[in-house]
Amino acid sequence: MTDSLRSKTLHAIFWSFLESAGQQGVRFVTGIVLARVLFPEQFGLIGMLMIFMAVAQSFLDSGFGAALIQKRDVTQLDICSVFYFNIFVGLTATGLLYLVAPWIAAFYNQPILTPLTRALSLCIMINSYGLIQTVIFTKQLNFKIQTKVGLIAGTLSGIIGIAVAAGGFGVWSLVVQQVSSALFRTICLWFFSSWRPAMIFSFGVIRKMFGFGSRLLFSDLLNRIFDNIYLVVIGKLFSATDLGFFTRADTIQRLPSNTLGVLVGRVTFPVFSSIQDDPTRLKRGVKKALAVLALVSFPMMIGLAAVARPLVLVILTEKWAPCIPYLQLFCVVGLLYPLHVINLNVLTALGRSDLFLRLEIIKKALIIINIAVTWRWGISAMIYGMIVMSIISYYLNSYYTGILIGYSIWEQIRDTFSYLILAILMGIVLYAAGLLPFRNQWIMLLVQITIGIVIYVCMCRLLRLTAFMELWQMVWSRMPFSRDGTVGQ
Repeated sequence: MTDSLRSKTLHAIFWSFLESAGQQGVRFVTGIVLARVLFPEQFGLIGMLMIFMAVAQSFLDSGFGAALIQKRDVTQLDICSVFYFNIFVGLTATGLLYLVAPWIAAFYNQPILTPLTRALSLCIMINSYGLIQTVIFTKQLNFKIQTKVGLIAGTLSGIIGIAVAAGGFGVWSLVVQQVSSALFRTICLWFFSSWRPAMIFSFGVIRKMFGFGSRLLFSDLLNRIFDNIYLVVIGKLFSATDLGFFTRADTIQRLPSNTLGVLVGRVTFPVFSSIQDDPTRLKRGVKKALAVLALVSFPMMIGLAAVARPLVLVILTEKWAPCIPYLQLFCVVGLLYPLHVINLNVLTALGRSDLFLRLEIIKKALIIINIAVTWRWGISAMIYGMIVMSIISYYLNSYYTGILIGYSIWEQIRDTFSYLILAILMGIVLYAAGLLPFRNQWIMLLVQITIGIVIYVCMCRLLRLTAFMELWQMVWSRMPFSRDGTVGQ
């Protein structure tokens, strides 16, 4: 990378990390408080609706957001055309959800889902007014403003949701939280953005972008549907309480994996797009990104699985204990998630949305097979199937990366294998520490976390693994007592 691109990338990574970690952290804290006040079945009711919200949100973007980021010469006409198109789609999607709400409630045999669906559909309409600002900030690698927006919206909506829950409004507190979050986020995006729409629109622009965006739309639709298909199956075949345990375990697992995945996806896509014409530089960038991801992702997910029991009992209380085995299995599922994102971003940055779509269709067909085979043995069996699917998906996602930039799955495994082994060794020690007699779960959790950090850092430092040493050097060089960057080497 050139110095300017490296500087912009590091700056973007820093602020994108703050936004992702901060926003996810606020949601996590809010979720903990709400989980202590509410009951699993109330979270299960909202989980039943997530697939419908996800599909509507996918249509809202329609792939044009990614098309604007990937397009080199974006004009005001392009932006305005997508802006007005998104508003039209958002209003249409909200109206459709309002109309089909009774059928959704009948499908699950839960009458309360009718008003819940109609209320949540407002999120889609509200989000349609802020999508373009998000695209512009992302294309500029300006995540500093998005950090402010995410933290403001998350904090204010979290306070409102907790207040409504404390007032005894039950599941409606979750609805109020989500709608207010969308509203605050859109208001903040308009406040911080200098862009304003002009009264111009072109169907030609929409048609031109549709060639790229339509494939991403269909891919995104498939992805969102199948990401939430387990919620539909569990909500239909099991109880709302079972679904509540499933969704809570998935939410905790997604805090580290999705925070890292979103951070990597949002930064690497525009960066990879900017060097798409230089395969050698692109391969170097992908190699470095994968190594850093393995360094961070592997110990986080394996460590989370090892401390799952004291973590759930401490933050959620005993009533959520049934979700512990689900959480441990989900950590294995999420282990490779950020690596999936990197490989798929290579395809998108190179404009190969056709290959992206092909991969998504294959993977979704395999998910159907997984559900058809495993559902009869219960929720845990389905998650075991998801682990197998994650491994197969990684092979599929990396296949075209090997062809397009010469970075095969075997090279990727070689570059990340050391971090996986160290993370597994750390996890074994953490699990063994959890078998020792402690006075309470709080002490056990703190001891396990401390041991895990110390052991992993020491092993990486001792073996002088490349990604760790680069990060170590970068951190030490910015310490006030290290003027030349040599301290700690």
